[in-house]
Amino acid sequence: MWLQPRTSVALQIFRIGKNDLMLCTLVGTLGVACSNYFYYLAVQKSTVALAITVQYIAPVWVLAYMVLRGRQKATPQSIVGAMMAIAGVAIVQFFQANSHSDRQISTLAVGAALLASFGYAFYNIAAQGLITRNHQLTIMTYVLLSSTVLWMVVNPPWRLAAQHYSARQWGFLFAFACLSMLLPYILYFSGLKYLDPTRAVITSCLEPVFAILLAVIFVHETLRPLQVVGIVAVLGATVMVQIPKKSAALAEAT
Repeated sequence: MWLQPRTSVALQIFRIGKNDLMLCTLVGTLGVACSNYFYYLAVQKSTVALAITVQYIAPVWVLAYMVLRGRQKATPQSIVGAMMAIAGVAIVQFFQANSHSDRQISTLAVGAALLASFGYAFYNIAAQGLITRNHQLTIMTYVLLSSTVLWMVVNPPWRLAAQHYSARQWGFLFAFACLSMLLPYILYFSGLKYLDPTRAVITSCLEPVFAILLAVIFVHETLRPLQVVGIVAVLGATVMVQIPKKSAALAEAT
């Protein structure tokens, strides 16, 4: 008696309309897979600092799209917030690249990082619409599935098997995938259910900030004064973009 309702609830997670399934496929391939691939290509051809800074121009693309489509107003808070977030990321990453300062910035690296920013912006915008119509775990499942299928075609499983990883290495890869990909995507897609794409993508600029802070705590890297300024800028931007929403809610209440 109790198994049937639980089974039906589990099956509902996989139910999705045809149009939304097609859009999930685009988000998984042109959004998630595209942003990840071109980001790592930019890192390979240049530095992490350049790649992540250019990728985090995404808040500008998201804000511009939302304004042009009439889905959001270009308030001073949102514009300044987006600029502060990008500047903050640029500052904290610039001083993180000391060990790679001898690497040259190539046109390919900049182009790849820009494509990564477009892909990142696209999946923020499209995924938020999908989540308003479906459960966030439903969308995450089909987005990651489509991305996985793409990579299985581009880089077939037998190539991975040919690397002859040990059981310990496979265990590390599994844990890494769960902690750095699966869990963050669950949390991020859940966040998109409550935040508009602009606020979500600006808040995501905290990622490199936390990376720096964790490196200071666990790897004992040095935190420079200007990096503190960059961290404060990103934190300030994250708070700032929440102000219009709270103000609007207070206005409606009165």
